[in-house]
Amino acid sequence: MSSNPERLLIIGSGPAGLTAAVYAARANLNPLLIEGFQSGGIPGGQLMITGVVENFPGFPAGIGGPELMQAMREQAEKFGTRLITDDVAEADLSRRPFAVSTANGDKITAEALIVATGAAASRLPLDSEQKLWGRGVSACAVCDGALPVFRNKDLAVIGGGDTAVEEAVHLTQFASKVYLIHRRNELRAGPIMRERAASHLKIEILWNKVVDEFLGEQRLSALKLRDTVTGALSELTVAGAFEAIGHKPNVGFLNNQLKLDPQDYIIVTPGTSQTSIEGVFAAGDVCDPHYRQAITAAASGCKAALEAQRWLQ
Repeated sequence: MSSNPERLLIIGSGPAGLTAAVYAARANLNPLLIEGFQSGGIPGGQLMITGVVENFPGFPAGIGGPELMQAMREQAEKFGTRLITDDVAEADLSRRPFAVSTANGDKITAEALIVATGAAASRLPLDSEQKLWGRGVSACAVCDGALPVFRNKDLAVIGGGDTAVEEAVHLTQFASKVYLIHRRNELRAGPIMRERAASHLKIEILWNKVVDEFLGEQRLSALKLRDTVTGALSELTVAGAFEAIGHKPNVGFLNNQLKLDPQDYIIVTPGTSQTSIEGVFAAGDVCDPHYRQAITAAASGCKAALEAQRWLQ
């Protein structure tokens, strides 16, 4: 790598990182983007494991997640973004230019930095979950719940927090019934969300239950549940299961140099993408515990690039 600092370094290649790259490249910032490889999130982010994206504007027939991310990547490259397929091992944000080291040993310095490393959905550590992932098992009811394969079918949401209840309520628009599976005898969700789940005619809460196995050959057909009190096993026939057990932002390489909230999401100044360190900006799911959608990530990538451009000027 050149010994001269990059003007702008972008870390992450999901909708936020690639949109930031498109805007930065068109502003003649000649951005360098480290797109990830394994530990820092796969290149393209979570959409790379999403089958059909039906809620991204401009695609009335839907578009495959990998196809959408490939198009974004090509667009960023078209305008001059340079990409490195590697993970960031560590970053030194204590002085400018900022210094970043990759897993392969590259040392890169930059005058400004956009962190768009995303957040990985927490998943159940089951072989059967991996086998049926994307075949009836998902971590995003908002993304996938309206697919024809789930309509007018019995579905399940696994979890007990606000997100789990929100996803269960969302699914009631399409499902014949939604089972909310929770390992305890009381939801962690707030009072309003608890009441919403308890009073909804289409939602049935299964208390003290955990998933022992996802059943099915080509697609999910049922869940094997274990009672956390008695240990008894049972089967629940469902066409889809949505895991809502939390997300973990990909911020390990930052080593707590940026201010984080209690769930490890990067804190930004409200209405901006500015982090706690001047010249370091954040975009996408790494700083968004609420929406976590491709379109909101892309929009925040645009904001981060425009703010980085103004800051550099």
